[in-house]
Amino acid sequence: MDLGDWLRSLRVERYEAAFRENEIDDTVLPNLTAEDLKDSGVGIVGHRRKLLDAIAALRADTKAKTAPAAPTSAAQPTFAKAAEAAGERRYLTIMFCDLVDSTGIATRLDAEEWRDLVNAYLDDASAAVTEMGGHVAKKLGDGLMALFGYPLAHENDAERAARAALSIQRALANPNRKNAGIGKPELKTRIGPRNRPRGDGCNGEVYGDVPNTAARVQARAEPGAVLMTAQVQRQVAGLFVVEERGCHQLKGVPEPVTLFRLIRASGGGRRSGARQLTPFVGREEEMAMLMRR
Repeated sequence: MDLGDWLRSLRVERYEAAFRENEIDDTVLPNLTAEDLKDSGVGIVGHRRKLLDAIAALRADTKAKTAPAAPTSAAQPTFAKAAEAAGERRYLTIMFCDLVDSTGIATRLDAEEWRDLVNAYLDDASAAVTEMGGHVAKKLGDGLMALFGYPLAHENDAERAARAALSIQRALANPNRKNAGIGKPELKTRIGPRNRPRGDGCNGEVYGDVPNTAARVQARAEPGAVLMTAQVQRQVAGLFVVEERGCHQLKGVPEPVTLFRLIRASGGGRRSGARQLTPFVGREEEMAMLMRR
């Protein structure tokens, strides 16, 4: 694991130099305590809370990897067992979801309120992922990374990811209404799905540029928005109303990436030929359609 990438995924990259000066690497990281973080220069409470949550996830992941393998259920499909054993290449859709301005929100709440708020949001987001057949690979502080296509692949994994993203946004509506009535801050997310054929290991680890690109796409999204790459848009064309957001040069990605904002489900199915790309519908076209009704 690259320490700098891990810190950047949590938006606390400012501490990379301090961590390296204190010789904190991936072998030490799972054992860090709140006092260790203070001694390393992490003075902001929200940042310590975010790092501690992510460290707890790392610790749980380490234990899972070192635990004895459980017997494979006879009911598990043969193709899934073979895929996990061989680490086959498959078409994965990776989705990053992150809270907007989590540091600012954390400073306005006490530690217990912040923990309860984040845990409730992560529970709702995880439920939205699993209901659509996805797998929550990691919880990173106040965000998560989800996989669609692992451990079981579906023909419409990109669609499942898009519907899960919209479901996460809807799930925040009720708690936000309640929080507004008692003076608590509104929660908004940035979500970015990305897909491409890549190799994945037996434990759901994903390698290559796909997770990095998905994280960069998510970071480009506006508060409360879902951004997808052109590859994902082609997979779900005709099923959702989207808005093109132009071509972007993402950090660490060699080629420019065309991005689309996911607006809503279209309410219609695909035309014959599931792989055919149908034109996206932007806001102007959507308004014209509504005016004609």
